[in-house]
Amino acid sequence: MQLEQSPFLDLVSESKVSDTLKLMGRPASERLTPEVTREICQRAGSKAMLSGSIAGLGSQYVIGLKAVNCNSGEVLAEVQEQAASKEEVLKALGNAAVTLRGKLGESLSSVQKYATPLEEATTTSLEALQAYSLGNKALGERDDNPAAVALTSRAIRLDPNFALAYAQLAIIYRNLGENTLAAENTRKAYELRERVSEREKLNIEAFYYQLVTGNLEKARQAYELWSQTYPRDPIPPTNLSGLDWVLGRYEKALGEVLEALRLEPTSGNNYENIAVAYFLLNRLEEARSTIEAAWTKKLDTPNLHLLLYSLAFLKSDTGAMAQQAAWATGKAGIEDTFLSSEAETAAYSGQLEKARDFSRRAVASAQHAGQKETAAGYEASSALREALYGNEIEARQLSAAALGRSNGRDIEYKAALALAITGDAARPQALAGDLRKRYPEDTIVQFQMLPGLEAQLALSRRDDAKAIEALQAATPYELGVSAGLYAVYLRGEAFLAAHEGSKAVGEFQKIIDHRVAVLNPVGALAQLGLARAYGLQGDRVKAKAAYPDFLALWREADSGVPVLKIAKTEYAKLQ
Repeated sequence: MQLEQSPFLDLVSESKVSDTLKLMGRPASERLTPEVTREICQRAGSKAMLSGSIAGLGSQYVIGLKAVNCNSGEVLAEVQEQAASKEEVLKALGNAAVTLRGKLGESLSSVQKYATPLEEATTTSLEALQAYSLGNKALGERDDNPAAVALTSRAIRLDPNFALAYAQLAIIYRNLGENTLAAENTRKAYELRERVSEREKLNIEAFYYQLVTGNLEKARQAYELWSQTYPRDPIPPTNLSGLDWVLGRYEKALGEVLEALRLEPTSGNNYENIAVAYFLLNRLEEARSTIEAAWTKKLDTPNLHLLLYSLAFLKSDTGAMAQQAAWATGKAGIEDTFLSSEAETAAYSGQLEKARDFSRRAVASAQHAGQKETAAGYEASSALREALYGNEIEARQLSAAALGRSNGRDIEYKAALALAITGDAARPQALAGDLRKRYPEDTIVQFQMLPGLEAQLALSRRDDAKAIEALQAATPYELGVSAGLYAVYLRGEAFLAAHEGSKAVGEFQKIIDHRVAVLNPVGALAQLGLARAYGLQGDRVKAKAAYPDFLALWREADSGVPVLKIAKTEYAKLQ
């Protein structure tokens, strides 16, 4: 913790150690003996390994730190400190680490600026620090989020003012899709941020803007400051790429994840992020080769399998999709994501009964894993799907069920949009007011969710001009992954209502061209919207070609889906 404060040193992370152990054919949790550590050091291209010792001297303790050249075995620096009691051990260890930094060549000004005492940067409780550290290892070595939650929560119970523990718990909850809990813990860490090191303060502030206020421009500024202060840290470019995915800046995101890989070349998560970036840029073969490169290096993450599922979906390779879904079966915290993807796959081709079954199973799996908000999110997505396909009763029931579980940002938005599509006005307006009040700085709320809700409510009132006007605010960020291209779809619907066929064609074609970013019902309905737009233009030839494209996509669809019945009627009138 003390050495991480140094901008001068480049520390090997827990995850990089675990990944390197796997490359060595050893368990990720293997004990780091001097021999094993030296080989990790050499493989990672590091200059030195650090060993520590502690010995009893009567009622006192002697703490030693030694930095050794990985290749030659030469001692580069050595420090000893004494602690008068057990309670003084943490302070003595921190002092030893600060002294070591100077002996390794870090400037005095840097050491003085970035050397918050260890007990101030973490906790005065050794037991709390141990629980926090074990939680960190569960996260970094095994990607075991449930175990990490239990251990980090114990650290907070032992020291309710342990800022870093709140920050770590926020990350874990975000991994689990529990965004409300992630925001709550980030807010607590932010309130206690004066009790951490400069590096961790930058970390907490960036997460606060990203997860609590949702102000993505402020989050970007915080990550950029973090990156400038700690240029060897791979976390800032990694998280900056996440912001750019949300904002639809995919080329920029690719550059950032490539930089993160340069800084941490043995990270499975970095390969995952590069593969996702290629996928979102529709560079599918490069996405696939990146996954294969990760596996060649014995690096793996659940999202690499999920990405392979999506790649197989785009090629209609049902065998490969089934293989990846089978891999996820029974894996807590992972299985539900794949079940949800299978629901979206079925819904994309109009197989609504199958989609409903997969969604119910996804909800049950998330509940079993203790992910309440995630379960609510699946119900909200199901509600929106039912509304888009014309099933008003089911949409209202699922919206109520989702809102009964959680008032999370994304849940309120999807439920409100579903209700607005069914013609309800009062409840969506109330939910929009709640979102506006709770997230006044949130980039996605202000520039995606609220414009979308306002547009749909206007369409329900047959005020197409108001709908088009409302969606202007969404234009800069409408292609982001979190947006689901709903703003683009709603604009297409608004142009249809305004009898502006050529403009509607442009919006629906935009969705079709960005199919990789919208593996949800909107992607399928854009085909139908395109057919309707051609018909509105009076181009019967293109309309008569576009309707069969949609009907072919839905050749195995459930016959009772309302939107399918309407499409068949419209096509029959063209004959």
